[in-house]
Amino acid sequence: MKPLEDVRVIAVEQYGAGPFGTLHLADLGAEIIKIEDPRFGGDVGRYVPPFQEGEDSLFFETFNRNKKSLSLDISTVAGREVFEDLVKVSDAVYSNLRGDVPTKLGLTYDDLKHLNPQIVCVSVSGFGMVGPRAEEPGYDYILQGLAGWMSLTGDPSGPPTKTGLSLVDFSGGYVGAASLLAGVHAARRDGRGMDCDVSLYDTAVSLLTYLGTWHMSAGYEPARTERSAHPSLVPFQLFKGSDDEWFVVGCAKEKFFHRVTEVIDRPDLATDEHYATFQQRLENKPELIRTLDLAFETHTADHWIKRLGEAGVPTGPIQDVAAALSDPHTVARNLIVETEHPRFGTVRSLASPIRVGTPDGSSHRRAPMRNEHADDILSALLAYDDSRIQRLADGGAFGATT
Repeated sequence: MKPLEDVRVIAVEQYGAGPFGTLHLADLGAEIIKIEDPRFGGDVGRYVPPFQEGEDSLFFETFNRNKKSLSLDISTVAGREVFEDLVKVSDAVYSNLRGDVPTKLGLTYDDLKHLNPQIVCVSVSGFGMVGPRAEEPGYDYILQGLAGWMSLTGDPSGPPTKTGLSLVDFSGGYVGAASLLAGVHAARRDGRGMDCDVSLYDTAVSLLTYLGTWHMSAGYEPARTERSAHPSLVPFQLFKGSDDEWFVVGCAKEKFFHRVTEVIDRPDLATDEHYATFQQRLENKPELIRTLDLAFETHTADHWIKRLGEAGVPTGPIQDVAAALSDPHTVARNLIVETEHPRFGTVRSLASPIRVGTPDGSSHRRAPMRNEHADDILSALLAYDDSRIQRLADGGAFGATT
């Protein structure tokens, strides 16, 4: 068995942050029942361009493999009936909606505990369920600005810059998944579920980590740095070879700086009173970086990457996405997952980095078509007969009937 095969989650989710969190649970074996609102064509992620046709998109495939789909309008009495029956046989209700919406839709523990005292209700929202911004929509780009990330990213002479990836969304998905697992563990131990109020804002602010500590405890003012330099460790930044190709050198330990000086034939720098310690190198950073620049400009980036790597110095090239995905280490770590799709053919996407035990080599299922698992969920799981399904359909549970 996979680690989470005994966990069932009702996912009222859409777009990126929420589905990204349950993706990892699904890869670990959890049964993720994705509730898709038929009034809006299901998850909006199905319609994200550029690689999109009808209700299929490669964006949706990225975040929804190994899940099941049920079209269900929980705003109707009939749809709510189905939803509540699912709550009775599930471990968690997981949503990523605006912070005030779970209460409006009746997705909180107080709303559902009479159906299942152990149900865990996870809300992943932009700003959380309480606080002055709870009713505001929260998107990754906005949150990167609010949480200070954009003030730290990019060149000092350029504009504030967001990261190239939606890291607030993805980090929030991980936090949502971790909260769900902690909640389910506690519920099984104590016999009582709870709410898990996960906020992308909280996630983004918490990821300021040591910069936040330095600012609040010592008055440090974080700022953008040239060439993506570390704020305190020197040298730890981009350098350029004679071929104008960039590479990273990271001296997070004293021994690494000593090795750099040996590789560039300047062992005297390691004992120079201006550069002998972390603090001295920070205080005299401009002069040291100019010295290292002159040394690295004498050979190509590949030359230095090879020499520094052989010396045990953390270093690496600046690869584009294509190079990263074809890197031999990517292949060796089995980070590419293949699924078969009726419209897109073989879809290659990225595996979850969460590893538990020995990989079993099992295959993955493509993301579901909308409502693909209605029979499996309604007939097999909930044991509804045909007449009850028809009654619920007539009541609008599964969308408008024609």
